[in-house]
Amino acid sequence: MRDDFVFVDELVSGIRWDAKYATWDNFTGKPVDGYHANRIVGTRALCAALEKAQQEAESLGFGLLLWDGYRPQRAVDCFLRWAEQPEDGRTKPRHYPNINRAEMFERGYVATRSGHSRGSTVDLTLYHLESGELAAMGGGHDLMDSRSHHGADGTTRREAANRRNLRSLMDACGFSSYSSEWWHYTLNDEPYPDTYFDFAVT
Repeated sequence: MRDDFVFVDELVSGIRWDAKYATWDNFTGKPVDGYHANRIVGTRALCAALEKAQQEAESLGFGLLLWDGYRPQRAVDCFLRWAEQPEDGRTKPRHYPNINRAEMFERGYVATRSGHSRGSTVDLTLYHLESGELAAMGGGHDLMDSRSHHGADGTTRREAANRRNLRSLMDACGFSSYSSEWWHYTLNDEPYPDTYFDFAVT
């Protein structure tokens, strides 16, 4: 691991994670290049901000669950190769029901150079501390559809409130949201704004 990058769970007390791209449970349907361990990696600055966000969430009865943090450039390259392959339909209904693979990039759901590769962007959600159940958000991780946009039509009052809670606490802790993905946040004062790393998560 490079200097200044750490496993997030070692610095942020009580954080939960499920590194989707290290598993078969993601839009490619298999583990992604560069993810050799189901752990979330990020910069120390990211972890400090997430520690504050975790405390804010707890005050509302929630905890944080991370789906992704640092993403090697080789993983992004893997996404590009996958998008050029023939459609097999395995993950389309769940992850991109209304677009084709190539449109993921055109519509900004997947980027050829991802902010994740700079080490201070996270994909995350809320869970209820009392039950451990994920908070209802009106769609899961990497649902590439207008339903995932902030302020999307069709969410219930509860789902919209949960999205607002997540956005509010992340904003308060120094993160910026991404309009097309309710789960995606980048640290405002990220330490490596122009560097795209490519070391593997091991």
